[in-house]
Amino acid sequence: MMAGPRQPYGNPSQPDDWGGPGDASTGAKRTSPASGDNSNGGHGDGQPFTVVITRPAGQSDGLGGQLAQHGMRTLDFPLIAIAPVTDEAPLRAALGALERYALVVFVSPNAVDRAFACYASVSSIWPAALPVAVVGPASVAALERHGVAAPEHRVVSPAGAGDEEPARFDSESLYAALEKAFGVDAFAGKCVLIVRGDGGREWLAERLREAGAEVETVAAYRRVVPEPPIAAWTQVHALLEGAPHAWLVTSSEGVRNLDELAREHLTAGEIVELRHAPLVAPHPRIAETARSMGFDRITVSGAGDERIVETLLGLASSVVQPVQNTPAPAPANPRMTDSNNSSSTANQGAVATGASVSGSASARPSYASSGAGSSAPLTPPGAGNGRRGAGSALLWLVLLLVAAGSGAGGYLLNRKVDNLGMQAIQRQQASEQQSAALRARADQAVAGAQQIDKQVAQLEGKIADAQTSQQALAQQYADLSKSRDDWTLAEVGQMLSSASEQLQLTGNTQLALFALQSADTRLAASDNAQAIAVRKAIAQDIDKLKAAPSTDLTGLAIKLDTALGQIDSLPLSGEAIVAHTKPEAAQPADIAQVAAATNQPKWKVWIDTFVDGVGKQITSLVQVRRIDNADAMLVSPDQGYFVRENLKLRLLSARLSLLSRNQDTLKSDLAAADATLARYFDSASKDTQTVRELLKQVNDGSAAVALPTLDTSLKAIQQYRSRG
Repeated sequence: MMAGPRQPYGNPSQPDDWGGPGDASTGAKRTSPASGDNSNGGHGDGQPFTVVITRPAGQSDGLGGQLAQHGMRTLDFPLIAIAPVTDEAPLRAALGALERYALVVFVSPNAVDRAFACYASVSSIWPAALPVAVVGPASVAALERHGVAAPEHRVVSPAGAGDEEPARFDSESLYAALEKAFGVDAFAGKCVLIVRGDGGREWLAERLREAGAEVETVAAYRRVVPEPPIAAWTQVHALLEGAPHAWLVTSSEGVRNLDELAREHLTAGEIVELRHAPLVAPHPRIAETARSMGFDRITVSGAGDERIVETLLGLASSVVQPVQNTPAPAPANPRMTDSNNSSSTANQGAVATGASVSGSASARPSYASSGAGSSAPLTPPGAGNGRRGAGSALLWLVLLLVAAGSGAGGYLLNRKVDNLGMQAIQRQQASEQQSAALRARADQAVAGAQQIDKQVAQLEGKIADAQTSQQALAQQYADLSKSRDDWTLAEVGQMLSSASEQLQLTGNTQLALFALQSADTRLAASDNAQAIAVRKAIAQDIDKLKAAPSTDLTGLAIKLDTALGQIDSLPLSGEAIVAHTKPEAAQPADIAQVAAATNQPKWKVWIDTFVDGVGKQITSLVQVRRIDNADAMLVSPDQGYFVRENLKLRLLSARLSLLSRNQDTLKSDLAAADATLARYFDSASKDTQTVRELLKQVNDGSAAVALPTLDTSLKAIQQYRSRG
């Protein structure tokens, strides 16, 4: 952390990074946190300490709740907005082919949430044999929300199980965790998928490529710069006027966005106050970015909400100025105190000195007192000389004895000191030898520990590979160890699916009925309860098929094809072919016989016969027909071509409707075709009558086009698969 150029707030002994708006800016009275006047870390005037949280919207609820429990106010001021990618096709393609990858890396909780939202359209179960790597504990929690957690899945993060939590959560720590979990060259020649936002660091991808891995990166979301509302800017203006607060920035891009937004919405003075405001960053890289932007009061908290809350509590408490304790009154007479102390110390030294030399100085006062300290008695001049000579001799004898004793004692003391010195030297040499031996053993132990660590790392890598292989083998064994009933039900399900498709495509109820009966025969040999439930469902579908009328869609389609083939030969109403006629005279009758039979005169019989013959000849030359539609007579040969083609299109549409079982369209097309035949074609022609009869048969036979389904049996099979 770097101290800013401004004067620190609050207690000058506190670092500038932990300071807050203090007395110099507000003029408010400072109180100690222990006094109870400001337990929430705010000013003495009652203003609460505010934390500006810049996480994306909806991702700061947990942290805000923890800060509220400690009496701090929060302001949501997102500096980054998470938006979906423009094209999810690459992400969906990568998640749909997870079997290609040996490892999937999610760089953030947003990447986890967006990727699993897209993966839901592919599958609902993450492959158990595919390991996942994430950067921090928040991503681990996001994976747990989506059902990916130990021990069913292998999740690698810098804070692995049983490890001490690292100080940093970034790409470098994650790469070290991957090397520890899988080994140095575990991904050589294998594919690794990195799911991230658009852009981002390439450090991890480059390291994996250098290790021999084939790295693919896909974007699960994109980051955009949000536009905070006016109400949020109003609160920011109020905070920059001197209210106690701190900014929490959780990404380098957020710091850059804050600088960009500040230039657009803040005044020059507010920008200066913003750059001097306390800033909390969970990672040193974010702190370096903020420092390059001009922020000078930066605190690195470390990753995790707990560390962030602890750091913010320290910032809030450092804003409060502690009460200065009243110094104790000075001594009334320092000189006297000093002298007394000195004298007492000297006395103590004297006592100690006296104790150390008591053996040699104890006898001297007696001689001094006897020789000089006492008053000599008055004696006569004559008697004093003899006593003085005897006393002097005795004194010299005593002095000689004392000197001899002192010399002997000094010699003995010197010998004892020499012996003690030799013993100390020997002990020092022995201690040095023991220390050298211990250092040698310690060096050997360190070398052995390093060797053991290397062997342990290799063993852990081998164990990890063995676990991965074991999981893969377990999955394969589970796939291959299906029971006989499982295979039977799987085969029955395939049969029912094929029968259902054929029934809907061809409408052949007999074929579907045969498939259901075959499936029931296969299940009859099983005593499984689920097989019995499937047989009940099959029996219901068999009853529905037997009750359904049989419709020969193929025969009806053939009739429509026959009608289509005869359209070109049908005569129109205005071009009916008239047979060539010629007058034919009847055989003359015997007039005499006719006259005798009728009792009429011969001349009258002859006239009647003549008139009747002429009438028949005239009638054979003239034909009279009735045409109800006058416009049918006005159709030219060219227009007749288009009439026939339109009629063919109607019949083709009716054929498609028949095969697709579209009852309404089929009825409409058949009615329109029959109306065209009746309006524009010769109704007296046998060919026209034949085509109309074919259309009538198709119309009558298509009443049973709606066919039953096999949904009951298929649902029973699906329920068995979901339970399995």
